[in-house]
Amino acid sequence: MARHIMTLTCDDRPGIVAAVSAALLAVDANIVENQQYSDEDTDLFFMRTVFDAEPHEVEQVLAAVRESPAIAHHHLAARPEDEHCRTVILVSKFDHCLLDLLYRWKSGDLPIDIVGVVSNHEDCRGLVEYYGLPFTVIPVTKDTKADAEAELLRLVEAEDVGLVVLARYMQILSDDLCRALEGRAINIHHSFLPGFKGAKPYHQAHDRGVKLIGASAHYVTADLDEGPIIEQDVVRVTHAESPERLVAIGRDVERRVLSRAVRDHAESRVFLSGRRTIVF
Repeated sequence: MARHIMTLTCDDRPGIVAAVSAALLAVDANIVENQQYSDEDTDLFFMRTVFDAEPHEVEQVLAAVRESPAIAHHHLAARPEDEHCRTVILVSKFDHCLLDLLYRWKSGDLPIDIVGVVSNHEDCRGLVEYYGLPFTVIPVTKDTKADAEAELLRLVEAEDVGLVVLARYMQILSDDLCRALEGRAINIHHSFLPGFKGAKPYHQAHDRGVKLIGASAHYVTADLDEGPIIEQDVVRVTHAESPERLVAIGRDVERRVLSRAVRDHAESRVFLSGRRTIVF
């Protein structure tokens, strides 16, 4: 037997869990893990089930779930648990998030296959090539932005990429590119937005005497830095922290939050529900 992950989103009504359980029982599949949530705001039901079954039996399970009268307006999928998400990382000059992702990937801590790193600068080439990965520079200017995004999208499609990670990629994606990458592009930013916009947000935070700093990882949408949030974290600080120390603390939070968000997405734990996410 092999282990599989099945994800289901459908209208919330009685009988859903029974229908899924019956479909799995019909092929003598063993449920290893199951998580579910009924969203009263949207009347949607979300379910993530990990089960052991023969690979050829998975489609039989999916067909039985689809045909159940309890399952309506559904989004249903299943994949092998050991199938890694093909990933491209975008980066500019700050390398702390990139370095953390590369280390966790190399050590087997992240269930992703990094197929390459794309940047609008040369700064991170040595780091990326040290890890034996392709490094592609796509310069971006006001005049070349459309062509640069088209080149990026061609790479994503050619490599059958399931996840694009903006690891401090300091470019605003166009609405068209955001739509093309909907649900499969994750960004990281400091949680001061929108309170501290513009340059040097940690210096602005220091000037205001903040007591908490943090970071948010979210899906990329056309609404800048307002996509559905996947993961967040904060650290308490005091008046004694210098702006430089706040930057260091902030970078540490950013890399941890981003790696957790990437793992959640790669393990099929994130479900979109309008402007927010359900994360199991």
